[in-house]
Amino acid sequence: MRRWPLMMFLVFYFRIERMADLTVSRHFVQAALGGAERLDMDVRAMLQEAGIPPELLKIEKARVNSDQYSRLMQVIWNRMNDEFMGLGPRRCLPGTFATMCALIIDSPTLKSVYQRAYQFSRLFEPAACLKLEQNGERAALVMVMEGMPDDPVHFLQESLLVIWHRLGSWLIGQPIELANASFNYTRPSHGDEYRHIFHCPLTFNATDTRLEFDPRFLDAPVIRDKPEMRRFLQTSPADLLSRPDAGNTFTGRIRTLIGKDFSRPLPDFEWVAAELHTSPQTLRRRLKQENTSFQEIKDLLRRDLAIYFLARPDLSINDIAHRVGFTEPSTFHRAFKKWTGVTPGAYREGDRSLGG
Repeated sequence: MRRWPLMMFLVFYFRIERMADLTVSRHFVQAALGGAERLDMDVRAMLQEAGIPPELLKIEKARVNSDQYSRLMQVIWNRMNDEFMGLGPRRCLPGTFATMCALIIDSPTLKSVYQRAYQFSRLFEPAACLKLEQNGERAALVMVMEGMPDDPVHFLQESLLVIWHRLGSWLIGQPIELANASFNYTRPSHGDEYRHIFHCPLTFNATDTRLEFDPRFLDAPVIRDKPEMRRFLQTSPADLLSRPDAGNTFTGRIRTLIGKDFSRPLPDFEWVAAELHTSPQTLRRRLKQENTSFQEIKDLLRRDLAIYFLARPDLSINDIAHRVGFTEPSTFHRAFKKWTGVTPGAYREGDRSLGG
């Protein structure tokens, strides 16, 4: 049986839903390569193998599509042979994560899942994992990072937060709705990206790094079994990491309802609310809780589609403008430059100097 380790879960770290047209910020591409760079590995060759033009990263607001990001993470894993990518306080040997999954699949409840996962992770020193805490009306997964990790931009910590949260959601068959995500460091320049990862209020400069949620989820039974886990570990982990966002957040469900054809009139907010069997007022409140709005969802989907289509050489820029809902190419050029800092043509070439 082919086992997929922790590294493969990072492949879909920042995917909002299971669609090839989603994009990932340049920051996370560079962060993923941080360990390889410090080991003097050929990161340019890694990028090229993943189909990412190295010149693209010269553009400050560049984004890569999720397929490119997925390939890059696989390249990093294959080259480094370390599930922590050289970012952890120690090396994490291949198969560690799969072994943990084999241990927790027999857990009766989510609480037991997190307790067993922590006990397993503590067998390795120094530890890099999350510990379950419960205090009154809140439960929390709290980051435990011992030793001296080489993770200056906190990429490994953030990856572990996402993995443990979404793995738990998959095991109980429902999203663990987050009440807050706290980080023990200053809000970074790319901090706005976190809103679309955690879908909850964010706190920076906190005493520790943690995810907080209602403790009622801890009593939820594990509904997956060993055959399901074996099948999952044999294939891409996209189902585990994308389903909690795409199918169970309002952001993901709205993206699905809007679809990918912006050349047609888009559904209005009232229609979307009715399709989601909720009132417009309730939907606005839920989107606010997820740190977004209906207009932002549409704007980001249009941006992601444009970047996705630009990777297709068979489409002209004018065709792309029409596909993402712009009647005038000049309007599309202005919007795209606002999103990325360069024109569509410069972005396609991957060179800021052509931006004009």
